[in-house]
Amino acid sequence: MDPILIGEILSGLMFFGVIGMLMLGFPVAFTLAGTSLIFGLIGSWFGVFDFSNFTSLAGRYIGFMTNEVLVAVPLFIFMGVMLERSQIAEQLLLTMGKLFGNLRGGLGISVVLVGALLAASTGVIGATVVTMGLISLPAMMRAGYDPKLATGVICASGTLGQIIPPSTVLIFMADMLSGIHSQVQMSKGNFAPDPVSVGDLFAGAFLPGLMMVGLYLSWIIIKAIFDPKSCPATPVPLEERGQLMKEVLTAFLPPLALIVAVLGSILGGIATPTEAASVGAVGAAVLAALKWRLSWKVVKEATVSTASITSMIFIILFGASVFSIVFRQMGGDHLVHQFLDGMPGGAVGAMIVIMLIMFVLGFILDTFEIIFIVIPITAPILLMLDIDPIWLGVMVGVNLQTSFLTPPFGFALFYLRGVAPATVTTGQIYKGVIPFVILQIVAIAILFIFPEIVTWLPKQLY
Repeated sequence: MDPILIGEILSGLMFFGVIGMLMLGFPVAFTLAGTSLIFGLIGSWFGVFDFSNFTSLAGRYIGFMTNEVLVAVPLFIFMGVMLERSQIAEQLLLTMGKLFGNLRGGLGISVVLVGALLAASTGVIGATVVTMGLISLPAMMRAGYDPKLATGVICASGTLGQIIPPSTVLIFMADMLSGIHSQVQMSKGNFAPDPVSVGDLFAGAFLPGLMMVGLYLSWIIIKAIFDPKSCPATPVPLEERGQLMKEVLTAFLPPLALIVAVLGSILGGIATPTEAASVGAVGAAVLAALKWRLSWKVVKEATVSTASITSMIFIILFGASVFSIVFRQMGGDHLVHQFLDGMPGGAVGAMIVIMLIMFVLGFILDTFEIIFIVIPITAPILLMLDIDPIWLGVMVGVNLQTSFLTPPFGFALFYLRGVAPATVTTGQIYKGVIPFVILQIVAIAILFIFPEIVTWLPKQLY
């Protein structure tokens, strides 16, 4: 048999083998590396893989560890965890609930707005869904909200961390797309390509993120008008109204100012993402101290949680590097190229197919697992078809956000199920997110038809 064909068959089997092992519950990073090594041995036996290719791993790992852009990841995670552990996020949610309490759907509106703010401070979906599930779901249930609407709002708002800057997913995606874009442009003879930076991707995701928030708020307003029983008002007692504006100023403005300073400095070109992240991390600690909520216990919990999340992300990245080497050396990239070239519709057809594959993978894999595996394989072909790298990155983010919401396997649904009371059924959670999944699909369609929503702001800023 032709060695090239053998290599392509083995690379395809390896991809599905990794998916199968993950579905059996094996740890992600070790599954990626271990399965790749097994198929590397098989490939070596057939003469289609040389183990000397692994000598490049050391250089890759050192590159990850010395990459200044990736230093922003643990700093942004620390910023979000500190805001959560010091109960600043909880106070923010309770205060916003009082502010909009006199309106039908006011609690739902406050959950969406606080979800957007938490997304802009954490970028970690699970933490946001769990935090809002523990704080706001009991309050919404006591207020008489329809459990379906309450759970749907919480799940949808919790996934905004996927797309609203400074998302940690966007940082990794920007770093990967930057290198891939440069290689593709040089292969086309352009030896001075326009760089793709983290700031570019943040700017590209900014308007789509606001659009998602607007769509969620629109649905809550529609429910408040046509189904007022599903989201009744929660008026603030008269004796508390005098203190309300003071609470709003002290609970809302400091975190908002910190987020604006961090994100604004990146988008304005004043600071690099790493510099802005360091300001955010220190700023979150200062806010906690000013509110008398900073203690050794809070610092320890925030530090340990940051280290755990960061280690999990980077060890997946290391395992994905092993997978990438074996997959490419056995001809997997050529197999993907042939597959996408055969799609009807050219670049648009190829993009739709990749989006569908990532959507399905989102049922069984985490965000980082998907982008570390799929982006290096598919992005070179898509960028070769002249797809804008910033648009590609944002579309992947919105697509995975939709996948994490979709029943029955969406990750956000499992996170909320874990903290929701027994009176809220799984069926209610599934039914509650369906309108928001439809809104996500509408958003993807809008971004497909009008890619300028993504590309306009980066062009204006940079």
